[in-house]
Amino acid sequence: MSDVPVAVVTGSNKGIGFAIVRALCKQFRGDVYLTARDPSRGQEAVAKLQEEGLHPLFHQLDIDDLQSIRALRDFLKEKYGGLNVLVNNAGIAFKVRDTTPFAIQAEVTLKTNFFGTRNICTELLPLMKPYGRVVNVSSMASSSALGGCSRELQQKFRSDTITEDELVELMTKFVEDTKKSVHEKEGWPNTAYGVSKIGVTVLSRIQARMLNEKRKGDHILLNACCPGWVRTDMAGPQATKSPDEGAETPVYLALLPSDADGPHGQFLSNKTIRSW
Repeated sequence: MSDVPVAVVTGSNKGIGFAIVRALCKQFRGDVYLTARDPSRGQEAVAKLQEEGLHPLFHQLDIDDLQSIRALRDFLKEKYGGLNVLVNNAGIAFKVRDTTPFAIQAEVTLKTNFFGTRNICTELLPLMKPYGRVVNVSSMASSSALGGCSRELQQKFRSDTITEDELVELMTKFVEDTKKSVHEKEGWPNTAYGVSKIGVTVLSRIQARMLNEKRKGDHILLNACCPGWVRTDMAGPQATKSPDEGAETPVYLALLPSDADGPHGQFLSNKTIRSW
């Protein structure tokens, strides 16, 4: 078993994830895993970084596939005895002009962005070593979507005692409400992406609380962040930040020094804690 520190970035064959891997290869002392659903795209991305003189490693990962998640979990356990840095970057978004019915957009978007991210955390958080760092890439869209929720939903999502099961119930309810075309009546905003990222931000707050309760002495720090509006396939060419600029806050949180006692359980953008 290797005692080399190890970092994993999900959804990292392009865009912000790729830029996070690039930065970690330069700044993290240990092995950095670029992951992708499609091994050939993943290997291509690794080759690009090798041309820059960097040495990422590759492991297949599809966060929509529990078997794929568990294969990565078993590999990390066996080879490294755990994990030091986890950046949950993988996510999807439908284009604004997409004509796919909203109920399908809701189901597909939440499946990956919320439920996939949650499954990764369920399987990999127990592997986090002391002084580990976990970064869940969320979005400012979670804040604006929260503002578009009914007061009752806002209270639930801002609660300091909401449980993971309660959050799962709410995310499931959103998908069900869209199928019945009652989501607006039920107090939801008209954005599947925004709701999926509310889920990621609130999940991060819950997970940080759980770490405090169960592993206080391990000094693990877990946060959610917004990378900003970044020029990627997802956001398009008009966006204001380059992928490398978008990677700055996630990388900052992934590399918080071992003597840091925060931020933890926070939502940050531009390396600054935002109120939720």
